[in-house]
Amino acid sequence: MKGKTVVITGGTSGIGEVAALELAQMGARIVLVAREKSRAEATLARLRKRGPELAHTAHYADLTRLAEMKRVAAQIAAVEPRIDVLINNAGAMFGARRITQDGIERTFALNHMAYFVMTEGLCARLAGAGDARIVNTASDAHRGATLDFGDLQSEHGFGAMKAYGRSKLCNILFTRELARRLHGSGITANCLHPGFVATRFGDQSGGLISHMIWLAKFLAISPAEGARTIVHLASSPEVAGISGKYFYKCRATTPSPAAQDDQAALLLWERSAKLAGMQA
Repeated sequence: MKGKTVVITGGTSGIGEVAALELAQMGARIVLVAREKSRAEATLARLRKRGPELAHTAHYADLTRLAEMKRVAAQIAAVEPRIDVLINNAGAMFGARRITQDGIERTFALNHMAYFVMTEGLCARLAGAGDARIVNTASDAHRGATLDFGDLQSEHGFGAMKAYGRSKLCNILFTRELARRLHGSGITANCLHPGFVATRFGDQSGGLISHMIWLAKFLAISPAEGARTIVHLASSPEVAGISGKYFYKCRATTPSPAAQDDQAALLLWERSAKLAGMQA
């Protein structure tokens, strides 16, 4: 990873931070996209200990808002002539349904639309690397989920787990369509299930969900274990040229039938582009 630039969202805690630190140890320069400046500065301090000669940086944005997604992507593209790896990792589960200023349900906005908009905004810089990689953090929570294209914003019957599972299904379908569109470009796109990890995830969901997740964490794996597949997809020569796959424990595995629906993947792309005000 020496000489390579890695952009990562959700890299100031949990598996994202572990992955960033591991990649910095391998020689990569890390560009964080963070919401909280204090957390980002703490992570930057840790990164500089791993790679003191590298100019690790941070950019700040609220990735639930379309304007912020676009702004930070443009900001990064303006200062980074090439990006070797983009890791879309920021995500959350919310205990109650709330819509953003864009009229988008928060889970869908942060867990899916941020992946879509950030990737589109940085695609030209990824193309400049020649053999770039996009890594999207999904989850086995997608299993059992289906997309209702008449209700992508969960207006009817919102449930925290249901909305989260759907957003993770979106991650896999997005990766599938992205890989199809990038075929022959030299850029690969893969996604992964990190496992159920003991991190800050769910701490701010609110209500019963936070309590249930807190209890479940006693059986969870460590952030180091959860980050392993992210690091593998970002750096390993074993996955060079592989695209459009879903990984678990550093191996390609089969997602649910709903996550293999090419028509749904295309329709999701078209709907996402329309929501973002971008060309499909």
